[in-house]
Amino acid sequence: MEKIEKVLDAYFSAWNEGFATKEAAGIRVFMSKDFVGYWSRSDILQPDPYFYDYDLEAVLKQMDEAEKTFEIASIGERKDGQEKIVLGRETNVIQGTAFSAQCMFVWRKEADDWKLVKEYIELER
Repeated sequence: MEKIEKVLDAYFSAWNEGFATKEAAGIRVFMSKDFVGYWSRSDILQPDPYFYDYDLEAVLKQMDEAEKTFEIASIGERKDGQEKIVLGRETNVIQGTAFSAQCMFVWRKEADDWKLVKEYIELER
């Protein structure tokens, strides 16, 4: 079983490749078909969900000169190790300006691969 840390590295590398190519296929391969995400900031009371089929290409096309990094704060396990809950800080540098967010990712073992099932991203600004 591949360690979740390696999966996270590959996932964020796929995001950076997507920023350069504006293609989402390399990112989407990490996502479960059951994926649901939430993005928020302090002035949003209830974030809207987005799902596996959201327009990821449009997101990539909005980002010029972008890079994404992630620092793991903790990794928890549930369902006898079949799910990992990863907490940490994501930083996007877009045209030289850093935007950080606190994140929670839920990864689930599907067949032989770790797939992202849920994400909650809370922008720090």
